Amino acid sequence: MKSNCFLVLIACLLLSCKNDTASQSINTDLDKKGNLSFSKDDIERIKSTSYNHINRFTLNKDEFLNIHFTLEKPLIQSLQKVAPNLSEDELLEKGNFQFSFLVDGKKVYLENLNKGAGLKASKTEQLNHTIRLIAPNKLDYWGWFMWLKFMKLGGGQDELSEGNHSLTIEVRPYVRVDKLEVGSLLAKGSIRIEVAKIKIDESLVPIQKILPNSDWDISTGYVDTQKIEALNRKIAEDRFENINGLVVIKDGKLLLEEYFNGESRDSLHDPRSVGKSIASTILGIAIEEEFIKNENKALKSFYNLNSYNNHSIKKESVTLKSLLTMSSGFDGDDSNYSSLGNEENMYPTNDWVKFTLDLPMKKETNIGEEFAYFTAGVVVLGDIIHKSVPNGLVSYADKKLFKPLGITNYEWEYTPQNVGNTAGGIRLRALDFAKYGQLYKNKGLWNGKQILNEQWVEKSLGKQIKQSLDEGYYGYLFWNKTYKVNNKEYEVSYCSGNGGNKVFIFKEIPFVVVITASAYNNPNAHSNVDKMMMEYILPAIIN
Repeated sequence: MKSNCFLVLIACLLLSCKNDTASQSINTDLDKKGNLSFSKDDIERIKSTSYNHINRFTLNKDEFLNIHFTLEKPLIQSLQKVAPNLSEDELLEKGNFQFSFLVDGKKVYLENLNKGAGLKASKTEQLNHTIRLIAPNKLDYWGWFMWLKFMKLGGGQDELSEGNHSLTIEVRPYVRVDKLEVGSLLAKGSIRIEVAKIKIDESLVPIQKILPNSDWDISTGYVDTQKIEALNRKIAEDRFENINGLVVIKDGKLLLEEYFNGESRDSLHDPRSVGKSIASTILGIAIEEEFIKNENKALKSFYNLNSYNNHSIKKESVTLKSLLTMSSGFDGDDSNYSSLGNEENMYPTNDWVKFTLDLPMKKETNIGEEFAYFTAGVVVLGDIIHKSVPNGLVSYADKKLFKPLGITNYEWEYTPQNVGNTAGGIRLRALDFAKYGQLYKNKGLWNGKQILNEQWVEKSLGKQIKQSLDEGYYGYLFWNKTYKVNNKEYEVSYCSGNGGNKVFIFKEIPFVVVITASAYNNPNAHSNVDKMMMEYILPAIIN
């Protein structure tokens, strides 16, 4: 639920900078006009007319970092040189500053600022520029977000490992028309960065002992202790942020069970959109028991679509399968904030199903062919299940899925119509998410009983449609990707939820891996998990 894991990134692209103008005294500290210098003043508090320029900075200790540079002419004139055929308005729409970050001479990150970064006057009139990069608290300022992306998404925090480094920042103009055009260097400066050791509680580093009464047999399989302890240290340092749990199942037995940041075995964790996959499971059971004929049934079999807004023949052709594969053709896309059917437009309404069925269809899209992440469509699936099975969705799921798996402690969220919310948010223990993953690893079999049809498992975990978010594939509310470790590829199907929540079901190796996390709306939450998997977890458990 609320799966907009790129919220911070989008916000930073929309923010405008304030017209911070350093005094002319900065020029006297520069070798020549155009060079870039650094300071660690709290420029918002002191409102100085002169900043103390520095050549050394201690990361994880010093609180503020700013950059200053002076141009020979306003940015707009450099943009005109890059694209002389464009008007001023077109240049401001398609161009801005480009920042390059180099660590120890290696280019690590490059950002072409969005048009919203910087007021018009800062691009058409301003020569002296002061940009805030680091502060102890979050800034609603594009420079702060740029540093965040450099560190968290661009690899900066890996390159700036403990010890001494050089950081160089280069500034150029860019314009994107048919292709990206980049102008000459406008400013460049370097600083020595000392990365201070982050103090942590050393008791958090050793592998945690598996306690009794887990409902799992304990595995005696291989674990590289040093790798897991290195991971635990990174979690304790907040290098991997807001990680709450790690459970690894090997050959149906519990290999690792670790908890962090205040959670424990008994914690009921909010996995956000991991709950969507559970909707797929319940639908598969309902089809197997013939309460619903099959996934090719159309919406018109369950609703009088004439009673909703924007009725069309195309809408009547939407199938359950197209909702399962996020390819229904509704005008709904959670990755597009201007989309009518974006989930954030749904939540404030008092009837989520009506909100969804009132949406128009995209004229240019064929049902079942184009992926668009559409939470509202999964709410409709939950409503259809609720209408079709005995005693409703929640009771049916308890009887047919949770009780057979021995899952007794869990919590649903509900829609305004008091239906179990299949958009996400159903809270389970990490160990119970592992049971859910192992059910799929077992091809629907649990304790000798076929809980879920094997063919449904194959369809669900299969590559039903190519998805646009990371160029991987999507099944029936399950994702697919391939991890590469030590030059070997490992295919995996998985549930995924905002904040970095994952249930991984590997195809060729005998593992189910659960990661629970609460880095909600953090732009690097999912990339953090990928890094954990490729550099620590998989190398630690694959013998």
